[in-house]
Amino acid sequence: MKISDIINADVAKRVVDCLLSKGLTITFAESCTGGLVSKKITDVSGASGCFECGFVTYSNEKKQQLLNVSADTLLKYGAVSHQTAYEMCVGARKAANADVAVSITGIAGPDGGTDEKPVGLVYVGVACDNICAICRLNLSGDREFVREQTAVCALDLAYKAINNELKTQKEKSYMIDMVYE
Repeated sequence: MKISDIINADVAKRVVDCLLSKGLTITFAESCTGGLVSKKITDVSGASGCFECGFVTYSNEKKQQLLNVSADTLLKYGAVSHQTAYEMCVGARKAANADVAVSITGIAGPDGGTDEKPVGLVYVGVACDNICAICRLNLSGDREFVREQTAVCALDLAYKAINNELKTQKEKSYMIDMVYE
């Protein structure tokens, strides 16, 4: 899927319209995007009908305090991991009492990357009903481009989850591979 196709479709408006039509609410737990996804949602007129609050948890301490991410998870897997994205999603959904939660944790660069976790590695999670799907992104470009790509992919993943377009697994959490160009 091409990111330009998602951008051209105005995915934030599609997400808001879909949430409003279904009477659902959404929250975001953002790290490397620093509130960009929440901004995109609130740029849409009428978003207050489905979005009440979001969380920007840049530090591990705030991930623990606000989203109930386990210190053990952060120690064992790190902030940029499938496991942390899962706990951020579940914690945000509970803390905001929202129907849908989206989490984002990653390395936007230009610093902070390693061989194991390079710049552009981002985990995006979405939780709703009894499912939590985590998508691993491997993006390239400068810091702003990685953040923008991540925001668009996060909104696209939310839209798919709200519309039951993600395959259901028996596990409470599962990884999905989505390729964005």
